[in-house]
Amino acid sequence: MLKDAIPINTLHRALIIKLRHHGDVLLTSPVFSTLKAHAPQLEIDALIYADTAEMLSLHPALSKIHHIDRLARKQGLWHYLNTEWQLLKTLRGRHYDLIIHLTDHPRGAWISRLCGVRWAVARSVGGRGGWWQNAFTHFFATPRAALRHTVELNLDALRRLGIDPTQSERKLSLVPGREAEARVMSLLEELGCAEIPFIHIHPASRWHFKCWPGEAMAALINRLNKEGHRVILTAAPDNAESEMIEAIQSRLEQPAPCLAGKLSLKELAALTARARLFIGVDSAPMHIAAAMGTPTVALFGPSGDKEWGPWKVASRVVTSDAHSCRPCGIDGCGGSKVSDCLTSLSVESVHQAVQELLAE
Repeated sequence: MLKDAIPINTLHRALIIKLRHHGDVLLTSPVFSTLKAHAPQLEIDALIYADTAEMLSLHPALSKIHHIDRLARKQGLWHYLNTEWQLLKTLRGRHYDLIIHLTDHPRGAWISRLCGVRWAVARSVGGRGGWWQNAFTHFFATPRAALRHTVELNLDALRRLGIDPTQSERKLSLVPGREAEARVMSLLEELGCAEIPFIHIHPASRWHFKCWPGEAMAALINRLNKEGHRVILTAAPDNAESEMIEAIQSRLEQPAPCLAGKLSLKELAALTARARLFIGVDSAPMHIAAAMGTPTVALFGPSGDKEWGPWKVASRVVTSDAHSCRPCGIDGCGGSKVSDCLTSLSVESVHQAVQELLAE
């Protein structure tokens, strides 16, 4: 037992802060589940960017979600300052006992200080000044070698406070909701896929250097079609992703049913939940598939699969053994936006991973 463990049974409200992208936010979901399981009386709030809200909304352990609009600065100084002031007043009015800051971001330090919480935990960050050190009562360490999954790193914040997560508490949680499930069912009926097993492929990422070439993905889909598998394609409502889908479709011997640009994140989750298999790259949709318990084939290039791979789901991670430099974390070789360790992955290796998962 830690000497400075906090008395969680005496807490009333806690705030968990994660100011990052969609996948990062989803990977914090076990923190909410675990904290609630160990302190059922606790009201737990989240502070996240507004565009990532679908990753946590309807989470059974959450009381409130507070949003930050990334575009507020563009609407003028006074609008931005008023938004910040209103947020601070709202947070102070919640009278938090505990703040868990899961992002290396100065906003969490200022909120901890200005809200006057009794306990606050954050990642230990070397070189920070007193304003950071004085804002928190507890710090959790991160390993020098990046070989620990991000979910476990997030849960380390709770371990530092004296809470030991069980295996069942470490699962991702994402609730699509009835409305999303109903719309997806309607779309599947329109595609003639409502009663047909299908493989869900989301080939794109907002980061081009994480993407497998379209011609390779098309070759894989052609193989799957010949084997009698039905494939459904998805992509975000983004011009670059739409172009990638078009390039893939143009190389297919028979076009694949496609819902690119037509789904919200909740609807994407509802679709993935119905799939027998998901295929994609290191991206939020891959994490969504894992959260829905869908067997996942994930292609990794310069990003680290040990930290970001599919979490607690039947999976195969396809990487290159020929590139000792990976994972480098660079946006393409030499910053070129093209990652040789990813583009060189063979269709055969990905197809084999698919066959292995389908056989399980």
